[in-house]
Amino acid sequence: MGNRGADAYRRRMELAARIRATGLPEQQEEETAGEAELRRRKELVDPASKADYLIRDAMMRGDFDNLQYAGKPIPNLGEANDPDWWVKGLIERENISGLGPPALLLRVEDAELDGVLDGIPSAARVREAVEDFNRRIVEARRQLLGGPPVITPLRDVELEVQRWRERREAARPPEPDTGPPAPWWRRIRRR
Repeated sequence: MGNRGADAYRRRMELAARIRATGLPEQQEEETAGEAELRRRKELVDPASKADYLIRDAMMRGDFDNLQYAGKPIPNLGEANDPDWWVKGLIERENISGLGPPALLLRVEDAELDGVLDGIPSAARVREAVEDFNRRIVEARRQLLGGPPVITPLRDVELEVQRWRERREAARPPEPDTGPPAPWWRRIRRR
């Protein structure tokens, strides 16, 4: 450890013992005139001025650049106190869907059903999807949970399959008219 290290360690231990015995730290004898002047100037600074200086310094370094709401109004600042603010915020932030009365959800699903059916590859799966949709409508009509009435009409399964086939045929690109095939000697020459 060396002689100098042992002396510094001994001084620190004596200071710790004095602090523990009296409860108040005493000034160290090694404090230089510069350190004493710096300590005195720090004590004279007003805490508000110190905070202003720290904020200005952080602004100069760019710590406040590109904050989330920079130049934008703070959301929900002027609204009344809503007890469900956190639920609404969660739904908006996480983009949660599928919450609400069954009558409204079925109306939305009915409006989007043709697009969903167009993405299904086979007629058997289209039948299953329409039957499942009809089953959920009947089940929602049976339940007495309150809310708006279920006015979504049932869909005819075979009619929906036929409409699905028609939409697929209309979406299929027309086959190019190639005419009669070229003679075999021209086909060989192209290679």
